Amino acid sequence: MHTPSEQAAYPTHWEADVVLRDGGTAQIRPITEADAQRLTSFYEQVSDESKYYRFFAPYPRLSDRDVHRFTHHDYVDRVGLAATVGDEFIATVRYDRIDARGMAATAPADEAEVAFLVQDAHQGRGVASALLEHIAAVARERSIRRFAAEVLPANTKMIKVFTDAGYTQKRSFEDGVVRLEFDLEPTDQSLAVQRAREQRAEARSVRRLLAPGSVAVVGTGREPGGVGRTALRNILEGGFTGRAYAVNRAFPEGASRLRPEDVPAYRSVGEIEETVDLAVVAVPADQVPAAVADCGEHGVQGLVVLSAGYAESGPEGRDRQRELVRQARSYGMRVIGPNAFGLINTAPGVRLNASLSPEMPTAGQVGLFSQSGAIGIALLSGLHRRAASLAGVSTFVSAGNRADVSGNDFLQYWHDDPETAVVVMYLESIGDPRKFTRLAKRTAAVKPVVVVKGARHGGTAPSGHAVPATRIPDATVSDLFRQAGVIRVDTVTELADTGLLLASQPLPGGPRVAILGNSDSLALLTYDACLTERLRPLPPRDLTTSAGPDDFRAALADALADDLCDAVVVTAIPWVGDASAAQLASALRETVAAAPAAKPVAVVHLEIPGLADALATPRDDPEAAPGAAAPGGIPSFPAAERAVRALAQAARYAQWRKGTAAPGRVPEYDDIDEAGAAADIDVLLAAHGAATHGGTARGEAADAEAADREAAYGRTARPTGAAAPALGAAPAAPRSVQLSAADTQRLLARYGIPVLPALPAPGPDEAVRAAGRLGYPVALKPTAPHLRHRADLGGVRLDLGGENELRRAYAELTELLGKPEELRLVVQSMAPRGVDTVIRATIDPAVGAVLSFGLAGAPSLLLGDTAHRLVPATDRDAAELIRSIRTAPLLFGWRGTTPVDTKALEELLLRVSRLVDDHPEVVAADLEPVVVAPHGLQVLGATLRLAPPPVRTDLGPRRLPAY
Repeated sequence: MHTPSEQAAYPTHWEADVVLRDGGTAQIRPITEADAQRLTSFYEQVSDESKYYRFFAPYPRLSDRDVHRFTHHDYVDRVGLAATVGDEFIATVRYDRIDARGMAATAPADEAEVAFLVQDAHQGRGVASALLEHIAAVARERSIRRFAAEVLPANTKMIKVFTDAGYTQKRSFEDGVVRLEFDLEPTDQSLAVQRAREQRAEARSVRRLLAPGSVAVVGTGREPGGVGRTALRNILEGGFTGRAYAVNRAFPEGASRLRPEDVPAYRSVGEIEETVDLAVVAVPADQVPAAVADCGEHGVQGLVVLSAGYAESGPEGRDRQRELVRQARSYGMRVIGPNAFGLINTAPGVRLNASLSPEMPTAGQVGLFSQSGAIGIALLSGLHRRAASLAGVSTFVSAGNRADVSGNDFLQYWHDDPETAVVVMYLESIGDPRKFTRLAKRTAAVKPVVVVKGARHGGTAPSGHAVPATRIPDATVSDLFRQAGVIRVDTVTELADTGLLLASQPLPGGPRVAILGNSDSLALLTYDACLTERLRPLPPRDLTTSAGPDDFRAALADALADDLCDAVVVTAIPWVGDASAAQLASALRETVAAAPAAKPVAVVHLEIPGLADALATPRDDPEAAPGAAAPGGIPSFPAAERAVRALAQAARYAQWRKGTAAPGRVPEYDDIDEAGAAADIDVLLAAHGAATHGGTARGEAADAEAADREAAYGRTARPTGAAAPALGAAPAAPRSVQLSAADTQRLLARYGIPVLPALPAPGPDEAVRAAGRLGYPVALKPTAPHLRHRADLGGVRLDLGGENELRRAYAELTELLGKPEELRLVVQSMAPRGVDTVIRATIDPAVGAVLSFGLAGAPSLLLGDTAHRLVPATDRDAAELIRSIRTAPLLFGWRGTTPVDTKALEELLLRVSRLVDDHPEVVAADLEPVVVAPHGLQVLGATLRLAPPPVRTDLGPRRLPAY
């Protein structure tokens, strides 16, 4: 007999905002008893055909019994979700747990029947696909592993929703009905489908902001000046091709035009005869909610909120910011800002300057994102001043507090935007680092992504950025950017330098640089800069100060034709003679255009007025669009170091791009026992109460942070055997537990990672017996936390060849460092001589598992010489990891030493990567020291920490972040 499950509390963590296929937003949430009227109203707006597809019979209205059934759920065996816009239902989905006979059931039955209903006006927006992702995640949380759905053959749209989802399916046809069954375990295909849909939807949402047909400036001042009036003036003077409107509730009754701009003027958005696509909001913060409601109720698609007074002003402002985003999303709108500087689109068919920038930048191929208005305007003006006709801007956004639309959204848009060839970003915080690295890596595979990261050492985001904190060191962030192909620079000047070079020049084929010019000293500075940046400069060619344009032309032609040259730096100082800067620039440009192979060229010049502009200005092109940058220019720099640094960034990026053609693989090892390791982990977590008890203050702070992140992103997966959370409640925050040495060794052995045994030696007699078991020679060392890996304190004795030596060493250590119980001495067999290294893997909820490598001791501890890669690491990642530390030469035969077995080291790194990737419960792994010998290696010490897996932000259903 079926016994209903206990009524669960309302699961707030199931609520989510999603971007739909057309770029609009909707909220997905559980259906409650209070939704009876909404459900009835929704059903009345559904066509008879859609009702027939849902119930397989004419069903014109819902009975009171139906309404009760569809609004009363236990959130375990019976769950209903609704997609809402403007507080009204636009779609619903429901599952009911069933047994093998198709009857209502409770756990442990793991199958459920699922059914959808989408309002006809919203069909084709991807609502059902988004609901399927979320109801599947809910079902997995409630231990449902499989969905069944019965669909009429004519309902092809719903069949397509199921078949396109990417899950493993079975399909049958019986009694005129198509029956679909599919497993809910995510697959590579379902994840790929989900991310492709995410990319299309988020790119579309940005496109709606950048290319509106009409714009209203809400808060346009009645008098010249002020933020709103300035924004309207910039829109008009920028040449916006659409329709612009001025809105101010203080406009006089009957006013129809704003003078002198001659723009239609209205007291509200609702008075405008057409539906407005984009609203620029420039009213005081306390008036913004009314403006948002006015926009939302009249079909506005997006907002640019210039108004300040939000999270940057304190806790009250942060609450106001969250309410702004909630309100806008409830109407299906996306928000740039608040406290934004605005956005720009230079496309000839749009020409939108909805920003506070007084000047419309030259059209070009640089996409620019800035979290700071001041930095954004500095970059815009700097690019325009230095090389307006060399590298123009395609799109620009300064997102302010970026409470909604972020750099991730623009990466989705720029990835396949044909008008953008280079992405340039100034970031002060990264709300979802895991997603950012994924999107940046995908975009960098087709176009450069150049980033400068502010607030690197403060440990916190700027006050206006309400994002989860992360404790990842800045050096680790750099390595993860490098792995993703992101070009990270240190300053805004480098950001502009590198962006200009990449936007105007081809990528170099390698690191070999030819240097030519009329100053031997400037050439030598350039040569030194190349060596500093690890480029391979060729001997400089000195043309002497008497060289004229023709001499430069001949030398540059020789360099570009040389197969041993990948790039050219031309250096120039004022010369002897009558030639003008324009003549030199023309000679250089013409030579580049006639070169047999495309190679990057940069010019370094000192005190030659007009040369930079002459180099940047391309040859006359009658087909070039007015106001647009055209090809043919050459970037110039006032210092050799700046030119070479930009060129080095381009060379490293080009090398990364070549590597993406053969990205490496995650190898399989026949001796890995994944199932056995999973069983061990379940037992260990259960034995420790799933690590949910105790913990330090620091641990509790981390747990609170995890709980906040969970509220924003979703539920933590629970390992088998761990205690279940209360029904409807967010899961308990994880706490970790360190495994014993024996458990650590057993778990590592499942992955083919042997640890050299170390036997406890609480007294000298026990030490002698341990040595007898292991065989001499042995090592004696302490394992107390304050003495581990502290060879500098003289606490390790090596190559002890007999009992007398061992007893003497034992007495020395206890006399020097303390009592045996304080030292926790162990005896261990001697390992072959080699290089001591350290391998670590840690999990940060924001970015996932990170694999780290360095040499043990001072190189990693004092100098921070450690390299990092995201897990899962490929064989290529492992090879790069050990070669990217500064002390890597010690592994490869430095100063005549014997090279060590780096192949064995790479394999160990890959096995550790597999362990933490296969089992996210392994939240920390520390192998130290790992002694790498000329043949093979030995792991002398290892520790592992387990916890319920951290929240995954990238494997769950699509959702917008809630900060």
